[in-house]
Amino acid sequence: MSWLFFAVICVIGWGVADLFYKKGTDEHDRYSHLKLAVWVGLVMGIVSLALIPFSESRLNGSSIFTNGIKYLPASLGYIISMVIGYAGLRYLEISIVSPVQNASGAFSMLAMVVFFLVTGKITNFWEEYTALDVAGTVAVIAGVILLAIVEQRLSKEERAVIKESGNRKYRYGALALLFPILYCVFDTIGTAADGIILDGEVGLGLGEIDVLVLYGLTFFIAGIGAFIFLWIKEKKPYNPFRKSEWPKGAAAVAEQFGQVFYVFAMSRDPVLAAPVVASYCIVSVILSRIFLKEKLKKSQYLAVLIVVCGILLLGISEGLGSIEEAEGTEEALRAFFRF
Repeated sequence: MSWLFFAVICVIGWGVADLFYKKGTDEHDRYSHLKLAVWVGLVMGIVSLALIPFSESRLNGSSIFTNGIKYLPASLGYIISMVIGYAGLRYLEISIVSPVQNASGAFSMLAMVVFFLVTGKITNFWEEYTALDVAGTVAVIAGVILLAIVEQRLSKEERAVIKESGNRKYRYGALALLFPILYCVFDTIGTAADGIILDGEVGLGLGEIDVLVLYGLTFFIAGIGAFIFLWIKEKKPYNPFRKSEWPKGAAAVAEQFGQVFYVFAMSRDPVLAAPVVASYCIVSVILSRIFLKEKLKKSQYLAVLIVVCGILLLGISEGLGSIEEAEGTEEALRAFFRF
């Protein structure tokens, strides 16, 4: 299937995950982000163990350790960025956090283009990608950046009104923006590393299932570490199965759902998939407006429209490419039978 299909499904999954992350965050609980990490680690660990028999390279104990070390830069980049993102939700609205975080899509795309040009994977950019690809990617990135700018302006207006009320969430003001900014930095590292690792020519030779297994097991270990830390700090074991904790579980399930489609999108075309996947912040913003009763302004609708147009352009380009490929195959078959 097309990388765009996988990327769009991932966008929906991670957009839903963002909504439940926010609903599962308690601004008065200083360890709320670690409890989210426990849930995500639990779900990813279960899925990764279930996928081991289906791994492309038949992962076993030794190969899991060896390949896990190779995949560590990507998995650590993701885990650190996600835990930082969870912490940021205690102080900022998801509609503010998500667009800033997902500027990583543009940065990781640039990093991968440079790497593939240097290693010779891409010798001529315009032979690999069309003007529609470039236009669509630029539109997606522009829409995400516009949304981030709009949300920052709204954030300032809201803080000016709410700060005097003593609301803890807005007490840290601009300092709280360090959370999504740091998320962006580490997620850029993780996404770029993933694109390189999953590439069939210059990567580590890991298949999609292998990556899901390795990332899931790494997050599972991180979740166990978070669980032990919580036990020590709170003097009792954290119970993730309390009714109040179910939004965290829903977020973890949606995260894993999106992760599956993300891996397959990145393995097919990491350069174009990265910015499209990053546009899941659009879904996050729309869902937060619907379910958290916030209203979208005209400028926000414009940002959403720009991203949608960009994805449509990429879809048209992908469709035209499929037609050309099919025509080329048909011509080759005709030539063969004539011969």
